[in-house]
Amino acid sequence: MAKKFDGVIEAVHYKNGQVVTIRAYERRGAAFSDRVLMDRKDLVERLKKGKKFVVGTRKELMAGTFETGKPVKVISRDGREFLSTREEVDRDELEQVPVF
Repeated sequence: MAKKFDGVIEAVHYKNGQVVTIRAYERRGAAFSDRVLMDRKDLVERLKKGKKFVVGTRKELMAGTFETGKPVKVISRDGREFLSTREEVDRDELEQVPVF
């Protein structure tokens, strides 16, 4: 059985080393939404509430089928929060996610 996740991040927009906006697909029951834009605040809130987001891409002509990668985490360090797919970071970093 495939791992369950609540969203797939396919692109990211950074400003000054911090995620500003992501483009993602969100799970809606058994299906996924169309592309949605989500700001940093909304993504952090969802992750803190226990939602699971991964990086990845939608398979062409395969509806809700995705090539998925690493999970996205909120990492707290020195009173700051970072969004990352790795543990050791000093800025937001979503590996292998195209920038838009």
